Formats: sequence, C-alpha cells, structure tokens
Amino acid sequence: MDAFLTWFFDFMTDFLQAIWKGVSGLFGAISFLFNFKAISDQLANYKSGFNVLGWTLCILVILLTYGIMVGLVFLIVIAARKYIRFRRTLVGNEDLLEEIADLHRDVVRLNAEKERIINMKIDPTGVTYDQLRDMFEANRPETAATGESAAEESSAGEGNEQTLSIGAPDEKRFFRLSAVDDKYTYYVAPEYDRTMSLSQICDDIRNFACSRSNLYYEIKTIRLMIAGLASTKLILLQGISGTGKTSLPYMLGKYFQNDATIASVQPSWRDRTELFGYFNEFTKKFNETEVLKRIYEASYNDDINVIILDEMNIARVEYYFAEMLSILEMPNPEEWKIELVPASWPSDPAHLPDGKLQIPQNVWYIGTANNDDSTFAVSDKVYDRALVINLDSKGVPFTAPDTKPKFISYSYVEELYAKAIQENPVSAKTLENISKLDLYVIEKFRIAFGNRIMKQLQVFVPVFVACGGTELEGIDYILATKVFRKFEGLNLSLIRDEIRGLILFMDSLFGKGTMKECTEYLQRLQKSMY
Repeated sequence: MDAFLTWFFDFMTDFLQAIWKGVSGLFGAISFLFNFKAISDQLANYKSGFNVLGWTLCILVILLTYGIMVGLVFLIVIAARKYIRFRRTLVGNEDLLEEIADLHRDVVRLNAEKERIINMKIDPTGVTYDQLRDMFEANRPETAATGESAAEESSAGEGNEQTLSIGAPDEKRFFRLSAVDDKYTYYVAPEYDRTMSLSQICDDIRNFACSRSNLYYEIKTIRLMIAGLASTKLILLQGISGTGKTSLPYMLGKYFQNDATIASVQPSWRDRTELFGYFNEFTKKFNETEVLKRIYEASYNDDINVIILDEMNIARVEYYFAEMLSILEMPNPEEWKIELVPASWPSDPAHLPDGKLQIPQNVWYIGTANNDDSTFAVSDKVYDRALVINLDSKGVPFTAPDTKPKFISYSYVEELYAKAIQENPVSAKTLENISKLDLYVIEKFRIAFGNRIMKQLQVFVPVFVACGGTELEGIDYILATKVFRKFEGLNLSLIRDEIRGLILFMDSLFGKGTMKECTEYLQRLQKSMY
C-alpha cells in the first residue's frame, strides 16, 4: 500500500507540473510576444549578419507569428460567442416550451368550460315555458319556504303552455333569406329591353363603361366576357394590378341595373362555409352570407346576377369553391342543389325545400386573380371549368356617347345565345383542322383537348361571332387559354424544338399569321427557356 501511495503522489505531481508548464508556457509565449524590448535586444545581437534576404525573412517570420496569435484569439472569441448564443437559444426554447404548455392547459380549460356551457343548453322541444317558470319559482327563497307560490303559479298557468322560444322550430333561423321572401311578396318585374342583339349589347357595355365610369376596355375584351358567360358560369379575370379586373364585372352589374355582389376572398378560406355560411347549433340560427342571399334572391327574378370573387386565388379555389365546381358541371340544372341544413323547419324560407338551396341559372361567378408570391397557383381543375380573360394592359382612352343602363333579362340573353349557336355553328372544315391539331399535340406533347374544352368551344365560338368577332379569333383564344396553357406544366427544355414545328403546323391548317394568340403565347414560352 505504501508503494502505491508513493507512486500515486509522484504520478499526480508530474501530471500537475506538466499542466502548469503548459499553461505557464502559453502565457510565457504570449508575454514574450508583447515584450518588445526583449525581442528588440535579441534582434540587435544578430542583425549585423543579416543581408537583404535575411531581413525579408525576419520580417515575414515576425508578421506570421503575430498573425497566428491574432487568429487564435479571434477563433477563441468566435467560439465563446457561439457558445453564449447557443446557451441563450436553449434557455429561450425552454421558456417557449413552458409558455406552450401553459397555453395548452388554458385551451383544455376553455374547452372544458365550453362543453359545460353547451351541456347547460335547454332542449327546445322538451321544456315548456311553465316548466321553466316553475323551476325558477321553486328556487326562490320565499317559494322554497312556503311552497305555496309555486303551486298557485302552476295552477294559474295551466292550459296556457307554449314552447320555449330559444331556438324553437317556429322561429326564423334564416333571417336574411326570410327578408328576401318578404321583399318579393309584391314584386313587379321591370319592363325588360328585348330589342338589342349581342353585338349591340357589347358595344353598349363598352360605351357605358367609358361614358359613366371612365373605364376603357377593348371591344374584344367585352366580346370575350359576353361569349364566356354563354359557355360557363365561371369567368376568371387575371393579369397585372390596375387593369380593371374588378371594375369590369362591377360595371356589368351597373349596366344591367342589378349591382354585383362582391365577396372579398380571405387567405383563411378553406371550405364552402365561407361562401354560404353555416348553422350555429348553439343559437339555432344560420349565419348567412351576402353570397347566399344573392343566390337565393336570384331564384325570384329574371335579372342577370353577378357575384364577384375578388382576389380569388389568395386562398385555394379548389378548397372553398370545390362543391360549386362540381355542381356547375352537372348537365341537368335541376340537380344544382346544395344542402344547407339537414332538415327543414316550418318557418324556413319558401325556396329552401328540405333545407336544400337550388342554384339558379341566372347567376354568374366572376373571379379576379393576381399571379404573384402572395397568391396560390390556379389548378387545372379550375382553369378547365372557367373561361380565362387576360387583362395585361390598361385600356386606351376613347370618346363614347353617353350611354344609359338597360334592363335586360336573363331569359332574353339565353334566347340570343341559343340563336347564335344555331346560326353560327363552327364550320366542319374548322372542326376537322382542330381534330388534326389535337392528334398532332397528342403525338408531340402528350396533351389532349378533352371533351369539356370542345363542348365549351362549340358554344363560345358561335356566340363570339354573334358579338362581332370572327370564328378563327374565337378558336384562337380558346386554344391559347385552354390547351396551350397546359404546356407550362411540361419540361420546357424538352419541347423547345417542337414548339417551332407546332407554330408552322397551325399556319398550314388555319393560314399563316391567323392564330395570333396561340403564336404569341408559344413564342413567349420559347423566350422563357433561354
């Protein structure tokens, strides 16, 4: 044991001396570097033998030595700062976790409180007014003492029972829609204008926008809008800010003397309740929106009704508008129904049978979209169902005569649409060329036109012609916005050489320079590849 203790003492002594030598040596080296007199004296002993090369090397050695020391000090400072920052982050995370835990406990407590309040609700069909009054009287001090007041009150109220009014089925739960019923009780339709053609309506709308609102639109834009309303119930206006996207449908409502309803889309919109509202189980009321009221009111009139979905893609369109996208695709308009509540009450609005809302035909939905970092990309599902109108430039001012608004009915516009389709069908030669182009695009780009696009084309183009355009102009616009737009989802670097061939093929089918919209769009795609 004595031998071990002796060894241990010697071992620790040598170890500690080595550590001390290291520490003292480090500090000795640092103190030596800052002992400029000692360095100067040492240099004086040898400088007589230095030549030019020796002096050069001497200076380099001194600079290098001081540089290494400065670098070491810098690294030590950086390491210390990172360690301090790391420690602060750990402490901050711990504080944040404690706050989250406190918030979680508050949420649990509030949920429990909410459940307690909900459980306190009175069954609207199982408690009468007299029963509730008896419960209150029984708990009054004077009644509890004698027991006489409760009996007297009960006998006095016998035979005069009525259901508690809180959420009772005979109370109106659709306040706004019921107000619409009252409004149209003695409604007299206006005298509609049935003399104008589609081309006259387009010219009139353009002149009205100019003379009454100082809004300047190209006549082609108005024709696209009117023809688009014939082919689909959903119009998408997109382009840069300040080109009049919202003003165009708003002005349409003014022209038809039936102001448009504007729904400002919010980033939080995720389902249909943002558009139509929802039934509040606690209050037994339906929270109605202006969009719901407008759709319901449209079932009473023959007006042209416009609903504007402003900044439509600031939330995902396929989320909050999904049900409408599916309903508007149904071939039978009688099936255009949305269930608002699972069952009807006797006090429900007249046009809400079984709690279902019938979507009327005389309503169009016009959305505006900006393409920037604050918005979502519009999906193919929406693009295929909507007609896209690009407003990429401000209108050029012009002079127009003062134009008054008109009362034009939906049924008359539908008659004009039907007449246009009958009188201006797409020619057989054009349909044959479209079929050839379809096969070419499938072979070269693996993209097909689709039945929906062809169906819209055969409605849009005849109406566009009736509005004052030409057949090829209409086809050109549909192909550019419906078919070639899908090229953006392809690998552009792989189809770069094929695009030139596609432009030449279209020139051979429809005539050189005829398909301007398609050619310009494809050329922009080519430029974006470089």
